[in-house]
Amino acid sequence: MNITLIHPRFATGYRSPAVMKPLAPAVLAALTPSRHTVRFHDERLNDLPPGEPADLVGISTCTFAARRAYQIAAECRARGARVVLGGFHPTLMPDEAAEHADAVVTGDAEFSWPQVVADAEAGRLRARYGPPAPGPAVPVAPDHRIFHGMRYLPIHPVQFGRGCPRNCEFCSIRAFYGGGTATRPVESVVEELRACGKRRVMFVDDNLLGNRAAFVSLLDAITPLRLRWTSQIDIRVADDPALLERVRRSGCESLVIGLESLEESNLRQMGKAWNRAAEYSIRLARIRKAGILVYGTFVFGYDGDTPETLVRTLEFALRERLYIANFNPLQPLPGTPLYQRCEREGRLVSDRWWLDPAYRWHEALIEPRGMTRAELTDGCRHARETFHSPSNILRRLPSSAHLRGPSNLLLYLAGNWISRRDIAAKSKLATAR
Repeated sequence: MNITLIHPRFATGYRSPAVMKPLAPAVLAALTPSRHTVRFHDERLNDLPPGEPADLVGISTCTFAARRAYQIAAECRARGARVVLGGFHPTLMPDEAAEHADAVVTGDAEFSWPQVVADAEAGRLRARYGPPAPGPAVPVAPDHRIFHGMRYLPIHPVQFGRGCPRNCEFCSIRAFYGGGTATRPVESVVEELRACGKRRVMFVDDNLLGNRAAFVSLLDAITPLRLRWTSQIDIRVADDPALLERVRRSGCESLVIGLESLEESNLRQMGKAWNRAAEYSIRLARIRKAGILVYGTFVFGYDGDTPETLVRTLEFALRERLYIANFNPLQPLPGTPLYQRCEREGRLVSDRWWLDPAYRWHEALIEPRGMTRAELTDGCRHARETFHSPSNILRRLPSSAHLRGPSNLLLYLAGNWISRRDIAAKSKLATAR
């Protein structure tokens, strides 16, 4: 069979200056028997080729790209191809996705894709495929050959584990997996890293500290490889000096940390009281001392937030000299406890905002209690733009982490340039049509 895999864009008319390889299609390629021909197209890089013949089309989509994914599915089905939808959004909204596809895959592809391909080849494709029980699959080594000739960032994405033991109200990870974590054998990860020939690596795990024992084993195994790596992790990494030293010695260059809020009442409401906002400055200082850059993320719209909260958080992010910071209005993703609560309380702007042609990127999607929706939207935009202004990029530069060496300095400048460009472009975009 001719199999086409597609990564849809999330917005019309936007080409990011820095695109990471998406691992989902590479996992599908690795799971596909070699007798089939596999093609891959990433709409973030190039438009889809018109009229390409395919027997089976696989589209993996998040909620923000769902509208575009459904449009692509309709075009492919009109040409006679059978379409399979998978990924986070079809898993959380399978009935909706089923209206646009011949088959829907829920959960991780490792559970179902080989059977999907076999059934399609035999002409007996089923409408639904899914895992035998809730939880993540052990990740397989992806087939990066499908990315040949494509213009991605020179950073190798690798996945060690999936899932997160935390249960934050707004996060879709728990809704997708139902709890639990799963990790690849460390030897498999090391083998992939040796084979790729890249020193810059991003572990795309949901929370690299989700399984502490496995994380320590990974750190010990990759330390001899002399990598420069980044990942997403929770702030508890700063609470263990021995662990933080291991992280530093293994080549960690930067970490994405969900700080979320300075308001303890908000952290309790979102199920993240263990973050302990009162200790942020102490913990961030420890991470900076280790020479690691911190990319901090914040969300706004919880009941303790007011316009003054946004101002105070911006001042905190500037004072702490965060490498990059995101200031986002709450995004009620389907299937999450946040979405369900806001739906019960009648606070959703639209029950299926991802299909609404009027929705603009980064607009507030709920009616907050401590400010108007316009104040939430405008306050987040102002914080993003102010934090990444040229003067504040220079203001944040003097930091032991940012000036640790030429590599960190280059990462700091490049990361802020890319973020500044993305913010300027995305704030004007609607979701893709």
